[in-house]
Formats: sequence, C-alpha cells, structure tokens
Amino acid sequence: MILLLALACGVAVGNIYFPQAVSPLIASGLHVPPGSAALAVTAAQLGYAMGIFLLVPLGDRLPHRPLIVTLFGLTGLGLLAAGLAPSLPPLIGAGVLVGVTTVAAPVIGPMAAGLVPENRRGVVSGTLLSGSIGGMLLSRTFGGSLGEWLGWRAPYLLAAALALLLAAVLARSLPVTVPATRRPYPELLAEPLRLLRREPELRRSCFYQATVFAGFSAVWTSLALLLTGPVYGLGPQAVGTFALVNAVTMVCTPVAGRQVDRRGSDPVNLVCMIGVIVSAAVLAAGSLGGVAGLVALALGTLLLDVAMQSGMVANQTRIYRLRPEVRSRLNTAYMTCAFLGGSAGSWLGARACESLGWPAVCALVALLATAALIRHLAALRRRDAGPAASRPPRPASVPTTPAPAPPGPASHRQPRPAPVSPGPASLRTPCPASVPTGPEPLRTPHPAPGRTRRPGW
Repeated sequence: MILLLALACGVAVGNIYFPQAVSPLIASGLHVPPGSAALAVTAAQLGYAMGIFLLVPLGDRLPHRPLIVTLFGLTGLGLLAAGLAPSLPPLIGAGVLVGVTTVAAPVIGPMAAGLVPENRRGVVSGTLLSGSIGGMLLSRTFGGSLGEWLGWRAPYLLAAALALLLAAVLARSLPVTVPATRRPYPELLAEPLRLLRREPELRRSCFYQATVFAGFSAVWTSLALLLTGPVYGLGPQAVGTFALVNAVTMVCTPVAGRQVDRRGSDPVNLVCMIGVIVSAAVLAAGSLGGVAGLVALALGTLLLDVAMQSGMVANQTRIYRLRPEVRSRLNTAYMTCAFLGGSAGSWLGARACESLGWPAVCALVALLATAALIRHLAALRRRDAGPAASRPPRPASVPTTPAPAPPGPASHRQPRPAPVSPGPASLRTPCPASVPTGPEPLRTPHPAPGRTRRPGW
C-alpha cells in the first residue's frame, strides 16, 4: 500500500514539473514566443499553490478515498484538455486546473501518517517523499524525451492516462477513513493561519523548509542559466541529465526516516542544514567550468538534494506529532510556507545569477541555510535550558550535625544505644551476682516491646 501511495505522489507532483521541459516545444508547436509558452509552466505552479490552500484542508473534512480519487480524476481530465488544446489560452486554463487538482500528495501524506504506528511515521514519510521527489526529477527527463520524440502533446496525454488509471486503482485499494472534523469549510481555510500562530513547532518547521527549499529552488533555477551560458555552452537537455543523476537521492529519504524514528527530528535537521552549507561550498567550484566544474555541480546538487529531502522528512514528522486531528491543516500551512520560500528562492536565484554570477547563487544558498541553522541552534538551547530552568534550586549544603530535639517530654529521652548482639550465654535472664565494683546506677525500667506502659506500674 505504501509503495502504491508513493507512486501516486510521484505522478501527482510530476504533473507540475514536466511542462518545464516541453515549453520550447510548445512555443514551436503553437507558434508563440518562448516567453509566452512559459506561461503554461507558470499556470501550473500558480494552480498548485491555490490547490494547496483551497483543497488540502478538505483532507480533515472529507473521507480520504473519495477525495483522492476525485482529485486524480479531475487531474486526468485537465491533462487531457491540455493535450488537446488548439491554442495557448486554452492550454493555460487547463494548466491552472491541473495545478489546482494535482494536490493529492499533500492529502496522502497525513492519511498515511494516521494509518501506521507513531514509530513508523518517519519511514512512511520518507517513502512518500521519495515518490514525490522522484516524480519531480524524473518528470523533466520523461517530458523532454517523449516530447522531442512524439511532440509536446504526448507528455500531456500520457500523464492524463496515468492519472485516470491511478484514480481507478485507488478507488478499489484505499482504506476507508473517518473525517477528523465536521467544521465548516471557511473555518478550515482560516485554520492554517491560526495553527501557525499557536504552534511554535509548526512555525520553526515551516521556517526550516522555507529557507532550505528556497536555496534548492535558487540552484535549480540558475543551473539552466549556467549550463547554457558561455561557461559551458550546453543545451537544455543537460538540466534533465542532472535531474536524472540526482534521482539517486530517492533512496536516501527512507534512511532519513529511520533516523528520525530512532533519534528524533532535531538531530536530522541539524545534519541537513550543515549539509546544505557544505553543498553551497562545493557548488561554488562549478563556476570554474570544464570537467572539474561539472563534477562539482553533480556532487553539490546531489548533496543539496539529499539534505533538502531528509530535512523535509524530519519537519513533516515533527508537525504530524503535534495534533493528529488536524494533520491536513498542519500540512497545508507547512506546504504553503515551503512553496512560498521556493518561489522566492527561484526569483532571488535568477536575479543573483544574472547580476553577480554563479558564486552569488551559492552565497545565497549558504546564507539561507545559515539562517535556518541559527534558528535551530537557538531552539535546541532553549529546549535544553527548559528543564533546568523549571527545576527548583538545590538547597545550600548545611553541616551534618544532628538537629536539636523539639521541646517537650520527649526531649528528656536519652538516645538508645546501638543494639548489641548477645552471645549464646546471654539470654534475657538475671545475671548472677558478681563482685561489686561500686554503687550500681539506677536503671529506668522499659516496657516490653509491643506493650503500652500503664500508670501504676
């Protein structure tokens, strides 16, 4: 079941990214400028942001099976309309519909987290994220190769067939779930903002992912400018080749999930942020050009992808543990912040690359990761200081002399000597007379154990 859900996540996410590879083919096929053809990509990304905000909260309001099946069915129809579009305006409209409805992955994640025990949620989140990242990376190679072979319409039509097929399969295989809430839809839309205000763990998870994903988007947006520029002079297919190489990172997210289950989210986040900073240093060598520069770019993007994906597993596992009854709304707030950061990173990366060159992009990535690292270290310091601050202060050491006995009749009692173990001949019988050595001290009789001394004894 988990592998089927991971495949579904990959198909849904890939519908947003494969148009990037076919936009030049759209320009030549519909006889429009390349800049206008890129609106098909923008439309899909804009629709995806709208779908996260508008439809993902319904995962807490409606049963998951009919909701996910409906989303895939509408996505398939939108892709079919896009593949048959006679001109650019209908293609843009169909792209918006595809973006709005292909948000099955953010709905599947909270559902899967509720189907497994808590100690396996990290592994499940990592597996689903591997499917999503695989769809994101492989869809570019798939779209470019198939479009160059059969034309720009072929990727849309094949993606439509996959979406409709998954809708039929999931309709029979998804388990029946009970909605977590019956609250009105307008309240669900406002709930992500309220959760961001009330949940500090959600806020810091969103900040971590927004900064790291911003650096990730800045690199991949600027990488095409670097590879096709004067330093390397390669074609657009080079970006797809890099994406194919980095598909190896799909196997890393389940490992990260197991580490989250074993050690917690915070240690994994710490390693991932340091990994992003190291990847920025490696990527900076890509400005040298030649074979050495290509190797540096391959290693740097590989390390960046692994760090971003593993950090995402840690962040999602943290927010899913907050309030199980609102997981979809928590994921809505988280994914919205992540894609806002990614959009900002893409814009900043492109501006930095055009104005200051590739080293400025790498500096931007390092700066964003450093901001996340500073915030994370502050959170760890507060967490470690929290138990110590709430613990009462230890009393000052005092001499070990015995305290004086309280006043009263009991204060006249003499302390009993330590009991001496009697020998075999010493029984509780009167001792025989011995030579007197002096006057015998007066002894105060003691009552027998277990008896109460009465007056008159």
